Amino acid sequence: MSTGGSRFLKEPFEVHEQRFEQTEKIMELQFGQVEKRLGRIETMMEGLERRLWMTVYGVVAVILTQAVQGVLEYAPR
Repeated sequence: MSTGGSRFLKEPFEVHEQRFEQTEKIMELQFGQVEKRLGRIETMMEGLERRLWMTVYGVVAVILTQAVQGVLEYAPR
């Protein structure tokens, strides 16, 4: 027998420690994937925001153009 004590007392702790380490590695990988996905989502949202503002500016430009044309029609010549 070994002089360090009973293997039945040490083995369960070693198994739990290994399981804990593996769980930490898995969680680290999962959080890494979540970070990558969030980065892609943020990039997509920035693109959508740009498109939205371009649409708003386009609508405003059309309205202003129509207003200017209306004013020019009724302006004295």
